[in-house]
Amino acid sequence: MAEKILIVDDDVAICKTLQKVLGSYEMDSDTANSGTEALCKLEKHAYDAILMDINMDDMEGFEVIKRLRSQGITTPVMIVSGRSEDFDALYGLSVGADDYITKPFRPVVVGAKVKALVRRSKQTDSGLACGRFRYDATSLRLFKDDMEIPLTGKENGFMMLFMKHPNQVFTKEMLYQHVWGDSIVVDDNTIMVYINHLRNKIEDDSQHPRHILTVRGMGYRFSGV
Repeated sequence: MAEKILIVDDDVAICKTLQKVLGSYEMDSDTANSGTEALCKLEKHAYDAILMDINMDDMEGFEVIKRLRSQGITTPVMIVSGRSEDFDALYGLSVGADDYITKPFRPVVVGAKVKALVRRSKQTDSGLACGRFRYDATSLRLFKDDMEIPLTGKENGFMMLFMKHPNQVFTKEMLYQHVWGDSIVVDDNTIMVYINHLRNKIEDDSQHPRHILTVRGMGYRFSGV
């Protein structure tokens, strides 16, 4: 069965273009021309992924994503926006988006990204795999080289996020939002304590980490290699 994608954009021409792109990748699509319409369709239908515009008349795409996540809807979202500022991309990821691409876009890039997004979202029953690591999202168990590493509740939150998005840079604010679910100002020391605990558990040498890497001035990224 072909994947079903919801395109959310108030520009009818953009919707038609994206439908052609997805069709060329053997994916079916549905459209919504406002945030309100998108929320209504998502209440009634299940989709494999969502392509979300940011600038719409009734509400921003960011608000639509926040409402989806607050309702427990975990459908992967890729933002397709004409706004190219780094802040928008980081903020979109912090409120629950899974990927970000700017207009004007190359059709081949959009198609490939959506395919990859859907494929990653379906890697739950068999677990998430990245390099030397495997994470069973059903039983919340982490394995390195087939050896289980016991984790606490919050550590599970970090590792699930890292395993779903390898090599993506996460700011401390983004990590706090994802793991604790709060929008209050992040406590840098709290994040650092959990990162150090995880490094002590998963690194061969926690003083010279190869898996949870510090990106100076930004945050952290995870590599399973």
